Amino acid sequence: MQSGRSLSAVLGWGIALWLIGYVLGIGLFFLVPPTLLGWVIMPIGAALTWVVLWRRIEFRHFADYAVLAIAWTAIAVTGDFVFIVKALHPPDGYYKLDVYLYYALTFLMPLTVGWLKIRAPRLLAH
Repeated sequence: MQSGRSLSAVLGWGIALWLIGYVLGIGLFFLVPPTLLGWVIMPIGAALTWVVLWRRIEFRHFADYAVLAIAWTAIAVTGDFVFIVKALHPPDGYYKLDVYLYYALTFLMPLTVGWLKIRAPRLLAH
């Protein structure tokens, strides 16, 4: 992993993607029932994350995508805990199926894109 560009990819995009979801949640809070909010935001966030991974993130090694997956998931879990669970105290709790799926996608998407960009072309070439 190259130190300067990698750090901005890991931290910058991780924080930016989390913040976009957070702002969407606040903006849609008055339009969407709270029980459906995560299900409405998730496809938007997943699509945006996929685009960022394909167009903005370039690593040479699959291990770098694994580090990215861990870092982005840690950013999401920490941001949610601090700025939603602790700050907003959701009355019905926060951690439900949609949140766990969101964390799983946050972890699996960088691994999937990394595999497709690095490993899949090598396997298909043989």
